[in-house]
Amino acid sequence: MNVRGIGRVVVVAMALTVPLGAQLLSAPGADAASVTTLYYSSSDAPDYVAQIDQGAANWNAAVTDVKLVKRDSSATIVIHETNDGQGSYTNTDGHGNGQIYLDSTQVAEGYDVTRIAAHEIGHNLGLPDDYTGPCSELMSGHGPGTSCKNEKPSAQEAATVQRNFANGFAPATAVRTFR
Repeated sequence: MNVRGIGRVVVVAMALTVPLGAQLLSAPGADAASVTTLYYSSSDAPDYVAQIDQGAANWNAAVTDVKLVKRDSSATIVIHETNDGQGSYTNTDGHGNGQIYLDSTQVAEGYDVTRIAAHEIGHNLGLPDDYTGPCSELMSGHGPGTSCKNEKPSAQEAATVQRNFANGFAPATAVRTFR
């Protein structure tokens, strides 16, 4: 089995309050700081737009402190399509800013595109890889193999993202690398 990484991640620490293209919005009945809106762009991944949108929708259904909104200009999460055989990966600060690279060779190997997209978005929401986890964990990435089609975060993964964004944007606290 090929175990090139769905989810090879390089995390870069950035100290910022509100990144360019992001804003804090209120959900009905919530205070202003309770919902952080992150904008993503899939225009550089034309073959996977529907799957990327579904991955973002899966996160939106699972969490209330973060809302992912598609917008090509001023996006803080930018998704690119590659074909270099290196596996999909993310360069991110883990708090809503990053570049995602979806490798079409992984798709050709049988990995689910929506799972890959949702997994990589998870890194931008502050989650690390857990390749030993079961298919029910989105962040288990390629660990469960190509038969795993789960595209939704687990309750524990969603709760971690809720904690990560409970106070809106906050500076990343450390430089971390996940491969």
